[in-house]
Amino acid sequence: MSDTAREVPPRIRLMAWSDGDLGLLRRKNEPEMTEHLGGPESEEKVLSRHAKYTAMSARPAVEGRMFKVVLDGTGEAVGSVGYWPRIWQGEPVYETGYGILPEFRGRGLAVAALRAVVARARAAGGARTLHAYPSVDHTASNAICRKAGFQCAGEVEFEYPPGTRTPSNDWWTGL
Repeated sequence: MSDTAREVPPRIRLMAWSDGDLGLLRRKNEPEMTEHLGGPESEEKVLSRHAKYTAMSARPAVEGRMFKVVLDGTGEAVGSVGYWPRIWQGEPVYETGYGILPEFRGRGLAVAALRAVVARARAAGGARTLHAYPSVDHTASNAICRKAGFQCAGEVEFEYPPGTRTPSNDWWTGL
């Protein structure tokens, strides 16, 4: 049996975003983490985003959730993943976003987190599809979507950050 055949999928848990996760969000705001997202945000925007993510934990799951991704066993925070409702091409869908800290990349954690959030969004009810919109030049993020079982609907112009239109791929999966 080859080494590849013996690899065990990474074990992660999704934990609801909480007040204690501001440090993780600050790490996710570093230049290496925001290269394909328009660069780091101001501290004011980071605090606002943290408040928004924390508030999502108190709302019904159908309205979306943000999660801290932690390694099973150690509880070490390695990134985040979430889903939230939006209207896309006239239809209600969920959008997802994810990010794994640089020192934990290359272990399949983003794929595991994305698969886990698909299950959470499915259980929440609401939208029937979940979409991710990585920029076309973000090779790793596009590969994560493919490995997590999403289908690519093609290239689209996606607005993120607000006011910036970016050529992106529309990856989706049914819920």
